[in-house]
Amino acid sequence: MNMMHSMSVAEAAGLEVDSLVASYQGNQVVHGISFDIKPGQFVTLLGPSGCGKSTTLRCVAGLHKIDGGRILIGGEQVAAGGLHVRPEHRNVNMVFQSYAVWPHMSVFDNVAYGLKRGNTDKAVIARRVNEMLELVGLQDYAKRGATGLSGGQQQRVALARAMATNPRVLLLDEPLSNLDSVLRTRMRAEILRIQRETGKTTLYVTHDCSEALAMSDKIIILDQGRIDQVGTPEELYDTPVNRFVARFLGPVNFVRARVQEISTRELAAVAPDLDQAPVFRMSRQRGRAVSPGDKIDLVIRPERVLIDKPDEGDETNSFPARLVRSDFLGSHCEAVFESGGVELQCQVERKRLAGLKNGEARLRIDPDYLTWVPAEN
Repeated sequence: MNMMHSMSVAEAAGLEVDSLVASYQGNQVVHGISFDIKPGQFVTLLGPSGCGKSTTLRCVAGLHKIDGGRILIGGEQVAAGGLHVRPEHRNVNMVFQSYAVWPHMSVFDNVAYGLKRGNTDKAVIARRVNEMLELVGLQDYAKRGATGLSGGQQQRVALARAMATNPRVLLLDEPLSNLDSVLRTRMRAEILRIQRETGKTTLYVTHDCSEALAMSDKIIILDQGRIDQVGTPEELYDTPVNRFVARFLGPVNFVRARVQEISTRELAAVAPDLDQAPVFRMSRQRGRAVSPGDKIDLVIRPERVLIDKPDEGDETNSFPARLVRSDFLGSHCEAVFESGGVELQCQVERKRLAGLKNGEARLRIDPDYLTWVPAEN
């Protein structure tokens, strides 16, 4: 295993997509996007259905011809202008949503398929297949028919097959979407373990924000064929650039506000729609221009809302509110509070709600967990 690990790391290749333009069924769906992946990175293309992420992945794989721009793997152009290197000559492999295992073959033969097509020596094939089956935890299933396995096991067969030929880049197109939620979480951890163990450069496509947040070194958010934001999971979740990104990455409250003052490190904004028109203070975000008087939308995540009794807590970034309703979900309650006609979703421990008299509370937002996006009508 150590030998395989060092070999994979040494052969990991970077990926560069430069001003990519691509069409699907005659319609342009990718509009000049650019991004890069360093060797060994796990990068996710995240976005809703129809945003162009699968088309981008297929362009990298060579399964879809580009209309403009260029693609480089390991510094070598594989698509540019009239150049189109065939998929089998790019040394990349793809894992599909549908597993795509061969029903008439055993697990061993499925994993060995790409190696046999390359006329690899039988002893080398046997050693490599056994390494891959051990990597995905299927070493005891080698002689079984592949389609007799569970969905999660079939997806691991597909992953082992993709890794067997030691591709420079591994591509995964929504590989977990056909699995139930429990198995999806387990396979998510398995894929990440395998990627970390092999050091394989990986481009992953999903519309599931929890997968992207849990697995990625970097996330690229696509909307209508264009990149909205690129960053680490923490950067995107904590400092989204617009409402679309904020909303796509999980439940969120937006509160209208107006910039009041700006200092070197801090921004203050008043929220006139909330009771007592509170002033919120937060860290100033570098690289984002804003001036006093500008309208913005505060971004408040439900789990970041602190709930105090009306007569307790710090008044900084706080305002009075009234409990409207709550749902018990085991680990926490999902509660809705109202302030000045604005409703805010909150995640809170049940005992915190039980201590409120007549549902009256004071909601508070830690300045370190408060951010903003440009206002939208």
